[in-house]
Amino acid sequence: MISKQHITDRFIGYVTIDTESDPKSNTTPSTEKQWDLANKLVEELKNIGLEDVTIDKHAYIMATLPSNLDYEVPTIGFISHFDTTPDFTGANVKPQIIENYDGKDIILNATENIVLSPSYFDDLKQYIGQTLITTDGTTLLGADDKAGIAEIVTAMEYLVQHPEIKHGKIRVGFTPDEEIGRGAHKFDVATFGADWAYTMDGSQIGELEYENFNAAGAVVTIKGKIVHPGYAKGKMINSMYIAQDFINSLPRMETPEHTSGREGFFHLHNIEGAVEKTELHYIIRDHDRTHFEARKEVMKKLATEINTQHANEVIQVDIKDQYYNMREKVEPVMHIVDIAEEAMKSLNITPIIKPIRGGTDGSQLSFMGLPCPNIFAGGHNFHGRYEYVPVESMIKAVEVIVKIAELTGKQSK
Repeated sequence: MISKQHITDRFIGYVTIDTESDPKSNTTPSTEKQWDLANKLVEELKNIGLEDVTIDKHAYIMATLPSNLDYEVPTIGFISHFDTTPDFTGANVKPQIIENYDGKDIILNATENIVLSPSYFDDLKQYIGQTLITTDGTTLLGADDKAGIAEIVTAMEYLVQHPEIKHGKIRVGFTPDEEIGRGAHKFDVATFGADWAYTMDGSQIGELEYENFNAAGAVVTIKGKIVHPGYAKGKMINSMYIAQDFINSLPRMETPEHTSGREGFFHLHNIEGAVEKTELHYIIRDHDRTHFEARKEVMKKLATEINTQHANEVIQVDIKDQYYNMREKVEPVMHIVDIAEEAMKSLNITPIIKPIRGGTDGSQLSFMGLPCPNIFAGGHNFHGRYEYVPVESMIKAVEVIVKIAELTGKQSK
């Protein structure tokens, strides 16, 4: 039986360490403060009894729980990331514990009138009577993905303490910089040495995912000309107006707030502008690879049209692919999804098999030779002040990890 207090204390110990990553940095990890949690995790993995605990110069952590079987079975892995998103502050996190949630509004911050309400976030209604961990309304929580780390560490600790549960060799991996798309970039798949793995990086209880977006980032740079506004006629070129034309020419309903399921989108997430230069930062997403490629072409052709209208190159589009749909790599080994599904069902968890409207380290790792479906970690409303996680969901995630290890141990290699 997993102790609620134990996993709660472990999780809070992680989220109160600031590990925000930085997309503008060229180092790995992208921020020095990620080392604070990384080094703590190394010591914790040693203390719970794992072997071959290593951390490399880029803060990638690996460890082993040896097999306790007298025959060979596949080596499996469990992976989570310890950085938090730069989209919202993860400094000075002050978790709040809501015991026996009553289904009503939760006052996160009375001073600033910040309320977590089931009338807006209706998923809360699933957790009436449970224990919720929330923010104080001024930061994110960091359940993405410190809940996943807490679950993996707790599951490994449980297996060490219960040798009667038979399992094969299990590898554990914790990565930096997933939130800025680099979590798998320096992950050594060969050294990890697993036949397959699972990222514990999903949301609500029951999620099991082996499809994700194809993803790209786009930087649109518009050049203008600045002159005195009193003498600007026929001379000034205001890059912000050209940027406005570009924005308005993309399909308005194909944005995150208007799409769901497998529908793709263009997402303008940042603008930096002045008369002489404006930069638009987009992410491009689509589950269908053909549609994904078409979206990139739409942006390029639009830039060409605008340049033609101005009879000059006033706009440039730089697009870089980030990751691809892992389904291509997981479908040939669907038994790894079947094992996770069986584990959930045996624990009376209803599997929710659906495409991820995002990406995880697992999507990149799958293309690096490590098939890697994604399993729920339990959190909701990631990347903002309304983030929360039910403790009971974290406990169930631990149980799923243990059950997957047990079921895999019954397979001959």
